[in-house]
Amino acid sequence: MTTNNNGTGPRLRAATREAKRKGSAGAIGANLGKGICLALLAASFAAHQAAVADTAGQLSDPNRALDAQAGTAVPAVVETQAVPAHRAKRADFEGEPASPDARHFADWVVDSGDNSSLPFAIVDKVGAKVYVFNADGRLRGAAPALLGLARGDDSVPGIGELKLSAMRPWERTTPAGRFVASLGHRSGGEEILWVDYHDAISMHRVINTNPKERRPYRLATPTVADNRISYGCINVPIRFYDKVVSPTFTGTNGIVYVLPETKAIRKVFASYHDVDEHTSVHNANQAVPAQVAARSAALGR
Repeated sequence: MTTNNNGTGPRLRAATREAKRKGSAGAIGANLGKGICLALLAASFAAHQAAVADTAGQLSDPNRALDAQAGTAVPAVVETQAVPAHRAKRADFEGEPASPDARHFADWVVDSGDNSSLPFAIVDKVGAKVYVFNADGRLRGAAPALLGLARGDDSVPGIGELKLSAMRPWERTTPAGRFVASLGHRSGGEEILWVDYHDAISMHRVINTNPKERRPYRLATPTVADNRISYGCINVPIRFYDKVVSPTFTGTNGIVYVLPETKAIRKVFASYHDVDEHTSVHNANQAVPAQVAARSAALGR
């Protein structure tokens, strides 16, 4: 064994002991730092797992997420509310042939109640035919009609004050529109149905004061081409007036609708609509999921 006599050995041993002391402290610090890092990592992982689980729950039940946001309990199932479908009311023509315009118009009168629960008549100028209905829309009778010589849907201003001899051919129109009608009498005492008293338009038994006009014959022909002859009044067969018109309007007012021939129906009757189209639109608008609206309101949307 070699002996160092210069004092190096004791200093070396002291240095070695100091290094070991420092190394132990460093090791303890390193281990402590590793422990803290692992604890933080574990806490972060646990929070991540909880978030993933909550997200998965929301994806499997989206209503839970919405309810959590709203802070209210709302049913997850959206149901539709059963709304009774509108059933259109229709006129009963009792098998009587009628033009599409006359049929659709009569349906509208009944479905809308435009006749105000009064008996009514429809004058189809294009078809030269009159239809008389009870207040509930059941047909009482139909017959051909003679109408104004001139085609047109308006009366000349002041026409009701003119004598027949003063009326020019193009002024002899049967005006279109909705008229409140009632029974009355002409100057000779004969009963008539006043349609437009102001313009002296009425519905009455066919007259034959001028044989050259052949009014009864014109009523009897199957064509409508010869049914334009009057000064504006509506001439109907005598039997039809006595058996249908007079009894229907006795003791009550009624409504006479004169359909246009040169204007669109909606231009004359602003509230008119096709009953089939109106019913379809109405029922489509009623088929709304009621709980969708309730849910939106609950969520504050």
